[in-house]
Amino acid sequence: MEQVSGNLSDHYDPKHKVLRLSDSTYHSTSVAAVGVAAHECGHALQDAKGYAPLGIRSALVPAANFGSMIAWPLIIIGLLFTGETSSLFINLGIILFSVSVLFQLVTLPVEFNASRRALQVLGDSNLLYEDEMRGARKVLSAAALTYVAAAAAAILQLLRIVLLSGKRRN
Repeated sequence: MEQVSGNLSDHYDPKHKVLRLSDSTYHSTSVAAVGVAAHECGHALQDAKGYAPLGIRSALVPAANFGSMIAWPLIIIGLLFTGETSSLFINLGIILFSVSVLFQLVTLPVEFNASRRALQVLGDSNLLYEDEMRGARKVLSAAALTYVAAAAAAILQLLRIVLLSGKRRN
């Protein structure tokens, strides 16, 4: 386990097999901090058990990062051209953006499963009282909803790009 600077920088690194907790989580005994740390431990458990969606997500990271970085410039370049050149750039941008959307979708089961594992471990170990368990459950549910919102936003953005590119062709 390592301490890292930053806010909301807590994560498990499957490549280096290390759990990294932000300053605020690392130094806190709050129910929220315990829940976040347990959630990240849930990712370590996924890795140890060979949880397939975690492996898929890890494999998608480079492509998703590249796709999200280059998709919009390609789409904008496509808007500057006409005809087949325009369609080529826009379609390539849509395909690359789709990889980012796929990453968001694969992230959902990974995050929900890590939270489920975290709550299981916290419950089995009796680290928290029942009212604290309810608080941890609320924190982890709220965190999971941020991933749902991100996936929904990515899907809607992809749909918007596809619809706009279709209008442009007509």
